[in-house]
Amino acid sequence: MVSRFGFTSLIPLGLAVDTVVDNDGCLIVTARSSAAMAARPLCGASSNRVRIRYVRQPGDLPCAGRRVCLRLLVRRFCCDVSGCQRRVFAERFGAEVLSERARRTSRLDELVHLLGLALGGRPGAGFARRLMLPVSNDTLLRVVRRRASRRTEPLAVVGIDDWAHRRNHPYGTIVSNLERRRVVTLLPDRESATTEAWLRQHRDISVVSRDRGGGYGEAAA
Repeated sequence: MVSRFGFTSLIPLGLAVDTVVDNDGCLIVTARSSAAMAARPLCGASSNRVRIRYVRQPGDLPCAGRRVCLRLLVRRFCCDVSGCQRRVFAERFGAEVLSERARRTSRLDELVHLLGLALGGRPGAGFARRLMLPVSNDTLLRVVRRRASRRTEPLAVVGIDDWAHRRNHPYGTIVSNLERRRVVTLLPDRESATTEAWLRQHRDISVVSRDRGGGYGEAAA
């Protein structure tokens, strides 16, 4: 059975292609949402009254060895529900297509995340350029940090010490999770009262490793 294949199959689901232009090896794709109405973010009702349209240009995956420039037409709708605090709102495309205020489609963001996990910052950015995915090493690391799942286990063993950005600058307090070997928080000073207030908020801590200074010992006691 032969099925028809169109360019709409190559862009994220939920979008419809208006025009495709090949501009010197770059495919300029103009697309829009295939939905006739949009749900209001606050009251949840649907609206089909369009006020204005504007263009977003999120990054997307390349196609057939050519870079894709996605021009996404976004509609702003009017909310007619009395009492709603947001009278004008922009349509949402869903987290599986394009997150709110995102600069990349969700599928491209997933690939960027995998590159950052596998190769790191600078090597991942170099490999991404070969794949026609112009992302910097800082972007790769930022995506990895944003998607990192935070552990919810209670703190049990911590290390407390003072720290400073540079010598002769005001000192603060660094608290580390010694079981996970990661920094938990940075306190603005090394006063015992500040450390004591933080420890009172984390009563699951059973072991505190510190230096010989008396301030941290008093706070832990």
